[in-house]
Amino acid sequence: MIARLLIRFIALAAMAYLVLPLVVIIGASLTETSYLAFPPQGLTLKWFGVLFDDPSYVSAFVTSTLLALAATVVAVLLAVPASLALARYVFAGRAAVASLLMSPLVLPYVVLGAALLQFGTDFGLARSFEALLVGHVVIVMPFVLRSVLPLLTPEQRALEEASADLGGRPLTTFFLVVLPQIRGGIVSGALLAFISSWINVELSIFNTTSALNTIPVKMFNYVQYTIDPTIAAVSAITIVAAALVIVLLDLLIGLDMLSERQQP
Repeated sequence: MIARLLIRFIALAAMAYLVLPLVVIIGASLTETSYLAFPPQGLTLKWFGVLFDDPSYVSAFVTSTLLALAATVVAVLLAVPASLALARYVFAGRAAVASLLMSPLVLPYVVLGAALLQFGTDFGLARSFEALLVGHVVIVMPFVLRSVLPLLTPEQRALEEASADLGGRPLTTFFLVVLPQIRGGIVSGALLAFISSWINVELSIFNTTSALNTIPVKMFNYVQYTIDPTIAAVSAITIVAAALVIVLLDLLIGLDMLSERQQP
């Protein structure tokens, strides 16, 4: 009994430690002072008004959202077939291909951003949405691969063979047998991909302009010259949006599905 209470206390303390910084940020966004303060000195929403009255912030929010969504969709569409190929087939250079696809996890994003800038310049795509999209797909695709590959087990392969023996076409087998088995990996990988794309600064900063800016780069540039509760307001909106997405996912598909390992 004492051990159970101790474990519960440690778990609650760890959760409080993780949540406290978020509470501080949200509280600082509500202060009436022109500087960051916690506890907030008075309560006001004026900094959110300042934020939405600034077209550059609104544009950065839209750009970040569209970029993260597009990069996540493309990454999933590329990573799922790549995972199937790596898990199901033996071919020359298989290990090299897998290492190449996973390499963005260990390569500094600053190096990738500089390389993308130079590469895009040669093709006339430097500092464009297309260049950003290519770069973000490269850095987020490994998250989907790492989430899907462990689910493509030999036991799961037996289900595919059974479907084929019963006359199932390849597409039918994929959608009715394979996809339900790897669904958790796709969703969790897509979430990680979206978050990684949304918060990326190192790669994006090389390929943005004053007219094409993402919210992390906008915040990075802003705090170099001014620190006021507007920054906290941006962070608060991001925190609330992330929480709403998690709640929506839980209502629609259930978060327990993300860690689910279905057995044949």
